[in-house]
Amino acid sequence: MIGQLNGLLISKQPPEILIDVQGVGYEVQMPMTCLYDLPDVGETVTVVTHFVVREDAQLLYGFNTFAERGLFRQLIKAQGVGPKLALTIMSGMTAQQFVAAVSHEDVTSLVKLPGVGRKTAERLVVEMRDRLQNWTSATPATDAAPIDFGDLAPTVERSSPRADAVGALMALGYKPAQAEKAVAAAVKASGDVGSEELIRTALKNM
Repeated sequence: MIGQLNGLLISKQPPEILIDVQGVGYEVQMPMTCLYDLPDVGETVTVVTHFVVREDAQLLYGFNTFAERGLFRQLIKAQGVGPKLALTIMSGMTAQQFVAAVSHEDVTSLVKLPGVGRKTAERLVVEMRDRLQNWTSATPATDAAPIDFGDLAPTVERSSPRADAVGALMALGYKPAQAEKAVAAAVKASGDVGSEELIRTALKNM
């Protein structure tokens, strides 16, 4: 089980990042709400992880705090919620916002997320309410000792922020037309900004 990674942040291709840990590159998928808080490419990063093994793939999901990972693990226990939908839910709202939505039975906010219909939202409220009674966000990941990477320089494939933002929204479950429309509106509202800011704006306005 891989529970935590500490290494050099090589690239961000939302919702996926690449971390170099002593010469081994780990691809990690993260909720956008967690990815926003990462340092810049080329800096050391620590993420706590959840490892999923399937017949056709081995996948790592990363989070900034143990509480966020705990919420993810509770979500994938819910009926009809797999890792991909859990990632989408946690990308559309922060962990604190999700917990608040469940505690206030705010089905309206939940159904705005892609892949979450009214029945799924109502089931999430019922199933998650008791599980999240003692949930707390005050459990950050702790940075390990600094790693000396010597002359290792990160190499990142560059593409346009708009294309990256559209690709990220599609990876989170939005349809191509939805993603294009949302990102176009974000570009109009935000101007010349990076992909993460476009994604943040697009998700906020969905």
